[in-house]
Amino acid sequence: MDNNNNTQPDVSALSFEQAVEELERIVSALERGDVALDKSIEIYERGEALKKHCEALLKAAEDRIEKIRLDRAGRPQGVEPLDAEQ
Repeated sequence: MDNNNNTQPDVSALSFEQAVEELERIVSALERGDVALDKSIEIYERGEALKKHCEALLKAAEDRIEKIRLDRAGRPQGVEPLDAEQ
């Protein structure tokens, strides 16, 4: 796995799909155990950054999701944030 931090795109510039794909490659390389210790630490740290980026993107998407509010007759009345009842 050739992951030199100088040639990799900034984590924050990646789409969710790109970040997940790279994270899967990192996990695979670490699971195989064929990466030197210092490189393992380096790609693990990148994996942590990718994970946090994916979590932030998911949270932002969840925050945009709205659900339909129904009146007592079951007719759509409007929208409210997904977690409004909490």
